[in-house]
Amino acid sequence: MKQNVALVLSSGGSRGLAHIGVISELEKHGFQISSVSGSSIGSVIGGLYAMGKIQEYTDWVSSFNKRDVWGFMDFTLATNGLLKGERVFDKMKTFIPDMNIEDMPIPFAAVATDIITEKEVVFTHGSFYKAARASVAIPAIFTPVKCNNTIIVDGGVLNPIPVEYVSRKNGDLLIVVNLYGDKKTDIPKESNNNNGFLNRLMNTISTLIITGDKHSAGYYSLLSGTTSAMIHRIAKLSIEKHKPDMIINIPYDSANTFDFFKAKELIQLGESAAKVAIMNYSIIQQENE
Repeated sequence: MKQNVALVLSSGGSRGLAHIGVISELEKHGFQISSVSGSSIGSVIGGLYAMGKIQEYTDWVSSFNKRDVWGFMDFTLATNGLLKGERVFDKMKTFIPDMNIEDMPIPFAAVATDIITEKEVVFTHGSFYKAARASVAIPAIFTPVKCNNTIIVDGGVLNPIPVEYVSRKNGDLLIVVNLYGDKKTDIPKESNNNNGFLNRLMNTISTLIITGDKHSAGYYSLLSGTTSAMIHRIAKLSIEKHKPDMIINIPYDSANTFDFFKAKELIQLGESAAKVAIMNYSIIQQENE
């Protein structure tokens, strides 16, 4: 019999593409994912897997270059975010139709944050795309989602690793994919190409989003650094509290927030990290027998 797995996918921007590689490797080794929860990018990948559409998304995102990523940045003049965050989901809907979460073949939960009540918002019913859009609303980068007199932002703000909301049954292995693993500076970088101007343009925009600002030098760098430190600490505490059976760590410096053009590299990174974690888990199991 296959070992059932309750899988928890953390937040972490484009590093979340590593989730795809992890899922692939778990299946290759005979694990059966019986439930999924996710925060931010983890909710996107987790939901697509739960609805049986992860391959369609993988094929699509694996074709991205920097120009494609730039094309999905729907800038807005709103004061509460740089991007509307609708264009990429509108494109996905053309080849992956929306589905209500309760109708998915695998139990799934997406987590977001209500900044009015300072509580988590857990989506286990209703539109997948609405849940995903709310869960990925990085504060000050994506405009927040307004719903029922409240404001919803990225799930990683309060719960980057939503272990509490995965539908784990007795006997299920609890596996966490943590996108806030220790720094690893020897991650292979993407090869150079001839799109010199586009590269410079993307670098400029990335600098604005990640380290630049709207009004004074350091605004976004301060916001990003503060948020990152907070999320790293919450992620670590969550892992220590719940003690997963297996932790698959992805180095937090393996990609920036919008490096979706590194899809193939990040998917491979997920596969490699999963192989190591599975091997270590097997060794421990054998020693305990």
